[in-house]
Amino acid sequence: MNKIAFTPGQAISGYTIKQVSPLPEINAHLIELLHEKTKAVHIHIANEDKENTFGVFFRTVPTDSTGVAHILEHTVLCGSEKYKVRDPFFSMLKRSLSTFMNAFTASDWTMYPFSTQNKKDYFNLMDVYLDAAFFPDLDHLSFKQEGHRLELEPGENGEPELVYKGVVYNEMKGAMSSPAQVMSRALLKGLYPDTTYANNSGGEPADIPKLTHDELKSFHARYYHPSNSYFYTYGDLPLEESLSFIEKKVLSGFDFLDMDTRVPSQPRWHTPKVMTQTYAYSDTNNIAAKYQGCVAWLTPDIADHFEVLIMAVLEQILLGNSASPLRKALIDSALGSALCDGTGFDSDNRDTMFVCGLKDIEVSAVPEVEKIVFSSLETLVGKGIDQHLIDSAIHQIEFSRKEITNTPYPYGIKLLLGIASIMVHEGDPVTGINIDSDLVKLQEELAKGPFLEGRIRRYFLDNPHRLLFTLAPDEGLEARQAEDIRQELQEKLKSLGEAELAQINKDAEALKERQETEENMDLLPTLALEDVPPEIEIIHPDTIRGITCATAFDKPTSGILYFTCPVGAGNIAPNLFPMVPFFARAFTNAGTKKSSYVQMAERMDLYTGGISMSPFSGTHFDHEGKGHSFLALQGKALDRNIDHLFDMMDEYINDGGFKDHVRLKSLILQYQAALEASIVGSGHRYAITLSARHLSTAASINELWHGIAQYTRIKDLTAKVDNAKTGAPALAELEKDLSAMACAVMRKDNFKPAVIGSASSMIQADKRIKKIYDNLPNGSSQAFHTPDIETQTLRPYDGWMTNTAVSFVGQSFKAVRISHEDAPALSVIAKLLRSLFLHREIREKGGAYGGFALYNMEEGFFSFGSYRDPHIKRTLDVYADACDFITQGQFTQTDVKEAILQVCSDIDKPETPAPSAMKAFYRQITKLSDEIRKGFKDALLGMDKQKVVETAIRYFFRDDADKGISVISSKSLLDQANQELLAEGRAPLTLYKI
Repeated sequence: MNKIAFTPGQAISGYTIKQVSPLPEINAHLIELLHEKTKAVHIHIANEDKENTFGVFFRTVPTDSTGVAHILEHTVLCGSEKYKVRDPFFSMLKRSLSTFMNAFTASDWTMYPFSTQNKKDYFNLMDVYLDAAFFPDLDHLSFKQEGHRLELEPGENGEPELVYKGVVYNEMKGAMSSPAQVMSRALLKGLYPDTTYANNSGGEPADIPKLTHDELKSFHARYYHPSNSYFYTYGDLPLEESLSFIEKKVLSGFDFLDMDTRVPSQPRWHTPKVMTQTYAYSDTNNIAAKYQGCVAWLTPDIADHFEVLIMAVLEQILLGNSASPLRKALIDSALGSALCDGTGFDSDNRDTMFVCGLKDIEVSAVPEVEKIVFSSLETLVGKGIDQHLIDSAIHQIEFSRKEITNTPYPYGIKLLLGIASIMVHEGDPVTGINIDSDLVKLQEELAKGPFLEGRIRRYFLDNPHRLLFTLAPDEGLEARQAEDIRQELQEKLKSLGEAELAQINKDAEALKERQETEENMDLLPTLALEDVPPEIEIIHPDTIRGITCATAFDKPTSGILYFTCPVGAGNIAPNLFPMVPFFARAFTNAGTKKSSYVQMAERMDLYTGGISMSPFSGTHFDHEGKGHSFLALQGKALDRNIDHLFDMMDEYINDGGFKDHVRLKSLILQYQAALEASIVGSGHRYAITLSARHLSTAASINELWHGIAQYTRIKDLTAKVDNAKTGAPALAELEKDLSAMACAVMRKDNFKPAVIGSASSMIQADKRIKKIYDNLPNGSSQAFHTPDIETQTLRPYDGWMTNTAVSFVGQSFKAVRISHEDAPALSVIAKLLRSLFLHREIREKGGAYGGFALYNMEEGFFSFGSYRDPHIKRTLDVYADACDFITQGQFTQTDVKEAILQVCSDIDKPETPAPSAMKAFYRQITKLSDEIRKGFKDALLGMDKQKVVETAIRYFFRDDADKGISVISSKSLLDQANQELLAEGRAPLTLYKI
C-alpha cells in the first residue's frame, strides 16, 4: 500500500485532519477531516483509481409523508444561483464524460454523487453540484413541475376537471404500485412508529399534494447547511485541490449553525405487535394466495459495528443460500412461493432491522410462517449452529471484501453508499470497510463456546420489539384510491373561485412557456471533443506456458480466480427453447446425481463466490450477422479454493441431474414470483422488449427468454406443478425436458472456457478444465448457432394489463447494425432525442419519471420508451413528434457534440480488471472486433449535424405502420387510451392480460 502524506491534527484549507486510517483490503487510506468554521465533515479515500468520485449529502429528517425530502432532491437540480438554467443536472449529463451522475433520497439522508475519469470534468461537475445543493433557486414553477400541481383538463363530458401532475407525484404512484415498495414502507412505519422512519420520505401519493412551496424552502434552509453536511471524495486526484475548491465555493461563505438533526433511537417495545397493510391487486382468480407474511425485528444500533457484523453473519447463516436453515424451513413448508419482499438484514437506519417470511401465501398461513420462523431459531439455539455454516458465512464476507467491481455502481460510489448511513449516525466509517479486527474478535468469541446462538436468542427469540406483519391484496383498492382522488378534486374544483382557477391556468401556461424556452447553455461548464481520448481499451488474451485448454487473461484480481465458459445452446430442441432461462437457473440450483441441492449450496458458499449459468442470444457483430445462442457458465473462488470450485463444476457438468421434484417445484415457484415482482419495477424494459419482438430472431428470443412471454409460460407451468392432480406428471415431464437440454449442450467441442487471474492460479484451473472436458461425451459440432424456432413476425400493437397506477410505453422500429456507416449517427440521435426532446415532452410536460430513446447496435433497431408515465396516447404522439424534431434538424452542432460526449462516456466507462477481461473475451465470442469498435468511435468523433440529419431522414417517420408498439399499464388506463385513439380514427391497441 502506498504511503500517505497526511497526519492527524494537520490543517488543510480550513480543515483539520481527524484520522488517517489504512484500508489494506482495497489498497487505500481513509482520511477524515472536520471543517473548523462550519463543522462540515469530509471523508476522503485516497488510492490510485482514476475514476474519481465526489458526493455531498445531508441528514434529512421528514416529519410527514409529503415527500418533501424527495421533491427537494429533484427541485434543487432545477437551477441555481450561478447556473440559472431550468435543468442543470440533465444538461450536464450531455456536457460531461461522467461514469455516474445521480441523486438519492434515503429515509434519513439525501445525497448528490458523481464519478468521472476526467479531472476537468470532475471540477466542472463539482461546481454544478455544489451550487445546486447550497444555492438552489427553488422557484415555484420548478416545485410544481417536479413535485405536484393542479391543472385543468377537459373531462369526459367536456367540462373542465382538475388533475394532479408532477414528476415525483407520478413516480411515487408507480413506486407504490409495487407490493415490495408497499411492504418496505409499511414495515418501517410499523417497526419505527416514533421516529422519522414512520414517514415515507419518497412521498405517499395521497399526501404529496399537501406539501407547500414554503415548506419545501424551509426544509432546505433547515437541512442543507454545511453544519449538517457530509462531503466525500475518492480516487487519485489530490485531496488538497478538492478541499480548496469546496472551501472557496461554499464553506467560506457560511458560519457554524448549532443544529441537532440526529435521529433518535426508536423506543423499544415490551410486547410484540401485529400489523396488516393492504396493497392493490386486481386478479381475482388467485387473490386468496397473494398474501405475504413475515416476522420483523428491530436489531442493533448502526454505530455498533461489531454487532452489525454479527447480524451480517447471522443473515448469511440463516438466509444466505438455499441450504440455509431458516430459508430452507420456510421454502420447504410449501406454504408460499418464495421469501417475502424485504427479507434479510437492513443496516441503513439508526436502528437496524431483520425481516423474514414468505410471499404468495393464504392469510391463514401467516401464523404458520411465524411458527416456522421461531421453531427454526429455537432448533438452532438448542442444537447449536453447524461449524460449516459459520465458516461459509465468514467466507462469503471475506470474498465480498476482496472482490472489487464497478457493478452496479462505480466502486467509489459503492463505498460511499456503504458508509453514508454510518456517517449520518455518527459511527466510524472505517469500521464499515475495515472489519479485520471485528472478525478476529468474532473468532475469539466463537472459540469460547456457543456465541452466535446467544445472539439469536437476544435479537430474535427474546426480543419483544418485533412485528408479525401481513401484506394483504385488495382487489378494490386501486379503484377506491382513484375515486377518492376524483372526489377530492371535484370538491376542490367547487371550492375554487375564478381568480384561483385563473391562477392555475396562468401557472400551467408559465410552466409550459418555460419548458419550451430556449436557454443559454453557455452558462454551464462543458468539455470539448479534444478532451475525449481517441483510443479504445484493447485487451488481448495472454499466452501462458502450461495453459492449453482455456483462453487466459493474466490480471491483478486480488487473489480471486474467475472462470467463464460459453456453452452452445443451438442444439436444444426448438420446443424446449423457451425453457432455456429456467434450465440455466436449475442447472446450478437443483442438485446433481451425486449430491442434493442442499449439499451443493453448502459447498458453493463455503468455497466459492458463486456459480451460475445465464442464457444469451443475439446476432454476431460482424458483417455476416449470423445468430448466436449460448449459456454462460461462470464461477469464481479465492485462489486457495480453485480445486473446490472445479470439483463442483465437474459435478454439475458431468453428473448433473434434476431428479429432486420437490426442489424443482420450489425453484419454479420462486422463479415465477421473481418475474412477477419485476414487471412493475422494470415495466419500461418489458414494454420495449415486447415492442421489438418482431424485428429479428434475436429480438424474438429476447422476448421469449426475458420478456412477458417468459413470465406467462412460467406462470402456466407453475399452475400445473402446483396442482394436486397435474403436479406429479408435470414435474416428471419437466425433469425429462431439463435432462434432454443438458444432454444437448454438455458435449465435447461445445465449450469455450476462459480464466482470469494470476498465472499460477490459471495454470491450476486449466488442468482441472481439461479433466472435466475429457470426461464429456462426444459432440458432432459446436452449437453456438440459433436453432430454427418459430418467431414473432407480425408488428406488435398491443396493451398488457397488470397491477399498476402508471404506464410504460414502448415503441421499436428497424434501423441498421453497428457495422453500418449510419450506426454512429444513430447512437448520437438516441442521445439527442432523449436529452433535447423526450426529457422535455415526457418528463417535464407529461410528468412521467423518464422518457428514453435507445439504439440497439447489435440487433439494429431503435426504441422509444417511457417509465412511470401517466399517459399512453399522448406519449405515442410525442414519439411521432420526435421523428419530426430529429429529421427537421431542430438542434445545433453543439448539441451534436454533447451527444457524442454522452456516447463516448458509455463506450469508455471503466471496469476493474476481471470484468474488463471478461468483456473482452465475450467480444471475441460475439465477433465484436477491435477494428469494428475503433471504426465506430473514429466515425463518432467525426460526426456533424448534416450527417445526423441525413441519417435521421432515412429511418425516422411519423407513420406508425412499421413500428412495434406495446404498452404495460392498468386496464382502466388502457381502456382510456383506446377511447382516445378511436376518437381520432386510429386503431385501438389489442389488449392482453399479463
